[in-house]
Amino acid sequence: MRLNEKELEIVEILEKDARTASGDIAKMIGLSVEETEQSIKKLEEHKVIVRYISIVDWTKVEEHSGVRAMIDVKVTPKRGVGFDEIAERIYRFDEVNSVYLMSGTYDLSIIVEGKSMNEVANFVSQKLSTLDSVISTTTHFILKKYKHDGIIFEPENKDKRIVVSP
Repeated sequence: MRLNEKELEIVEILEKDARTASGDIAKMIGLSVEETEQSIKKLEEHKVIVRYISIVDWTKVEEHSGVRAMIDVKVTPKRGVGFDEIAERIYRFDEVNSVYLMSGTYDLSIIVEGKSMNEVANFVSQKLSTLDSVISTTTHFILKKYKHDGIIFEPENKDKRIVVSP
């Protein structure tokens, strides 16, 4: 879908903050509230805006435990469907959060969530690596998140003054 200048501005604003009110967006881009809301609806219908999400810092929630891992996967693509068929089989697993086709050494990169490292390891050994097209995997556990989708998780407001003693 080809976006006009105003639609592109709307998408950029909502990508930065999905809670921006349509009235505020209208003022920012010089459209009426009604025109802005119609444009947003059109963008949603055409799946340019797929979903509105929140970015959560789970390290601040005591009740939440779990791990995330990035898994690089080397696969054999199938004739006629390339990587699409194996990618679809992988993204249908409940543990899988994201799947990307990549350039470089590995073909697919997936993000997996589990309650423990052992649960993720079991997913890799019992589900992922047993798929016919999967040649090899490399699992990287995420230890700490510093920045995600442009959001810095630990602000830089630390005192940077040097202590001087007499």
